[in-house]
Amino acid sequence: MQIEETALTGCFIVIFPQNNDVRGGFMRSFDRDVFTRFGLKTTIDHLAEASNPKRHTLRGMHFQASPLPDAKLVRCTKGAAFDVAVDLRPTSPTRGQWHGIRLTEDDNKAFYIPEGFAHGYLTLSDNTTLTYQIFAPYRAELQKGFRYDDPAIGIDWPVPPALVGERDQTLPAFSHLWPQYLVGT
Repeated sequence: MQIEETALTGCFIVIFPQNNDVRGGFMRSFDRDVFTRFGLKTTIDHLAEASNPKRHTLRGMHFQASPLPDAKLVRCTKGAAFDVAVDLRPTSPTRGQWHGIRLTEDDNKAFYIPEGFAHGYLTLSDNTTLTYQIFAPYRAELQKGFRYDDPAIGIDWPVPPALVGERDQTLPAFSHLWPQYLVGT
């Protein structure tokens, strides 16, 4: 397992080498020892999966607020997606900056998004599925978000979204996030 840094402190690309033989392939998609060496969360509280029948479906930008902010490991298990994290940490030098990565079912990669970041994605093919390993208990009342197209953040989506859910269309601007929702406040 390899872990590569991104421009945002705490966000990592995780690469899972696959061993192939006549039977097919095998890979480890989580290794507590490797995650520990990099200071990443290791206690998985729950798993989630998002299936998206249509290409260019957008979900985001979502996060779980304090006092239980979540970290997540996101992997594309079917299709392809452009996955994005935005730094929300009030004292971070990269607050308001984003990093995106293309994830596919064949690339054996995942995106580790730490506490204090929002997450969203845009599907790049029909029938795309993303799986999440989430490192905090889920609390519906702490689920927050902001607009995926907020010009203050300026995410450069590879194509315009064709399908955006009602909730995501009505999220507030990034500048309207109340400090009590953010990590470290």
